[in-house]
Amino acid sequence: MDIITNGKFVEIAYKIFLVEKDGDTMIFEFNESKPDRFVVGYEPGLPEAFANHLQGLKVGDTFNFILSPIEAFGERNPEWVQTIDKQIFVIDGEFDSERVKVGAPVPMMTADGMRIEGIVKEITDSTVTVDFNHPYAGETVKYTGKVIGVREATEDEKNPPRHCGGCGGGDCGGCGEGDCDKDCEGHHHGDGECCGKGGCKN
Repeated sequence: MDIITNGKFVEIAYKIFLVEKDGDTMIFEFNESKPDRFVVGYEPGLPEAFANHLQGLKVGDTFNFILSPIEAFGERNPEWVQTIDKQIFVIDGEFDSERVKVGAPVPMMTADGMRIEGIVKEITDSTVTVDFNHPYAGETVKYTGKVIGVREATEDEKNPPRHCGGCGGGDCGGCGEGDCDKDCEGHHHGDGECCGKGGCKN
């Protein structure tokens, strides 16, 4: 029976909780009918500590572990809150007020060509302030779940298209923080949802 090691394609069902003083709060779930899928050791958005806790598990095994902010989504970085020229969001001579509004997720492109997502924090007459920190940066997180499938990954699965970052594993999404561009859809965290992480360089 295959066990989880680097280079294995895995399917896992799990819940993610914020660990808080007054009790744990579930923020996202991958169920057995729609598990998270990724290749261990080849997934750019996968926290190393998350992958380490899965090593050696096999189909049917369960897991329950806690990651510190540094191990999970990192500490908040004030440099990832960026003020951007409002003209970047102008389409056909008009500011895209329908999609670019306070609290809304906006997809951007990093200097090396990776799509990321930030949350709009403020809009002025000339600028838009966007927070590219992960929505759960600075939080302690608990994962509980079960291994659904393990097999050798194909070469194509080890070298997928570049995409936005995720929630601790797999296909383009997680955490219910908005939608990626179509380029990401169907890859990181399943069906195009994104957590959004990292910094943006225009």
